[in-house]
Amino acid sequence: MSFEDLSFVTVDAHGSQNILEGIITAISKCKVQHNQLLKEQQDLSRARDEQVDLAEQYRQRTVKLRTSLEEDKCDQARDVDSERKKMAALHEEESRLKREIQRAEEELQLEEESTHQLKQQTDVSTAAVPEKKVVFTGMTGDGANALNFDVKPHIVYPMEEGTALITFEEELVAQKILSLREHKVDLGGDCAITLEAKLIQLLVPCQVEMDTEVCSRRVLVSNLPKVAEDRLLDKLEIHFAKRKNGGGEVEESDMLHDSGNVVITFTENNVAKGLTDKQYHDVEFEKGRKHSVKVTPFLNGEITSFQTRLSACGRTVLLTGIPAIMEQENLQDLLEIHFQKTSNGGGEVDAFLYNPMGQHTLALFKEDCPTEDQSQ
Repeated sequence: MSFEDLSFVTVDAHGSQNILEGIITAISKCKVQHNQLLKEQQDLSRARDEQVDLAEQYRQRTVKLRTSLEEDKCDQARDVDSERKKMAALHEEESRLKREIQRAEEELQLEEESTHQLKQQTDVSTAAVPEKKVVFTGMTGDGANALNFDVKPHIVYPMEEGTALITFEEELVAQKILSLREHKVDLGGDCAITLEAKLIQLLVPCQVEMDTEVCSRRVLVSNLPKVAEDRLLDKLEIHFAKRKNGGGEVEESDMLHDSGNVVITFTENNVAKGLTDKQYHDVEFEKGRKHSVKVTPFLNGEITSFQTRLSACGRTVLLTGIPAIMEQENLQDLLEIHFQKTSNGGGEVDAFLYNPMGQHTLALFKEDCPTEDQSQ
């Protein structure tokens, strides 16, 4: 209801009553409308507060989600970096393993080549050794299958001036002379000299290792007849120089006098293998008569390891401090006689060598044997 609706009019009492009731009714309606507006205002305020709370909740959730996403992103970056490092480590390990495999394959190839070479040497080792008649003497020992070479030492010992080497038949005598150390030798009259007995230690080979290979141009010929050396070499050269006999141009032939075998050297590399594959060859040394010779590979050797050790001479003693006071032969006889006497601690002398002042003498030491001298 607007104010324009109110106008001052003159009405009677009954009309005034109606107007008042209308006003009251209008006021009541206004109160109702006002209350409704207040209620709507409260509802709107409450709805606004709820929206503000909801917005705050959404904001907090958004912050949490953003923080969580950033953390997840950082974790993912760390995981990616860790996986990248793992992949790099795996690639590096793979490369290392490939290198080791390649190195192992190269070593295996070298081993196979070495094994093949050793097998080749093993295949020819039996054939390469000339046949010899042997007999069992009753001796036994370990390592029956080992490939060993018995080397008898021949050691050259340079003697100092004014010294002597004396070898006794018994080792106990030599040890007694060494234990006494100083020996006074009476040379006759009032003349005497004092000598010192010393132990002799020599460097002797204890282990020798050799690498061997089959020579491509040489062969070893064994099982030869009893023929003069010149004739034997001529007949062998003539036979093995002919192509029809599987041979070729001969460069030289050498007789090995210690074994009675012959080494033939060809100018070409492919001749030796064909002859050794056949092994036995009939050679005419006399007209109308042939003799079967054995042709085997010739092995070249190179020393790869040589070890020595000190070895004490059990029966030989070094005498030092011998002055040049008389003739060599006379002094040597007197010294030998002195050390033969048991009263002087000596015994039977096997060998004696005196090197006077002003001379240079080389003594040859051989393998100790009861029937042979140890020093010369």
